Amino acid sequence: MYEVKENSRILKDGTEITTYSRDVVSCNILEVEAGTTGYRGGDTGHGGRTYFRIQDAACTDMEIHSYTTRCGSNGFEVCLGGDCELETMIRALKFITKVLEDESKEVYD
Repeated sequence: MYEVKENSRILKDGTEITTYSRDVVSCNILEVEAGTTGYRGGDTGHGGRTYFRIQDAACTDMEIHSYTTRCGSNGFEVCLGGDCELETMIRALKFITKVLEDESKEVYD
């Protein structure tokens, strides 16, 4: 079993959200954190806020690149090297998904 920590984050727009974090441990270690205010019935002006973070805590072969397209759309891409990196990233993404689903207060099919 692993320890889940409850945290508080203030986003750039001033919204305070509760987040949950844990370490994902194998030959490498990822620190993962996620949280959301849930649905608030609107777009970025009135809707909810969602946050997630994946950080190398030890020995992770990981490259992250952010980019902007010609049309002005933002994105990011992640490249991992190694089998343990694949394993820990899968577990990290599952944790993020679980936190966001649980905190969004919605029913999923």
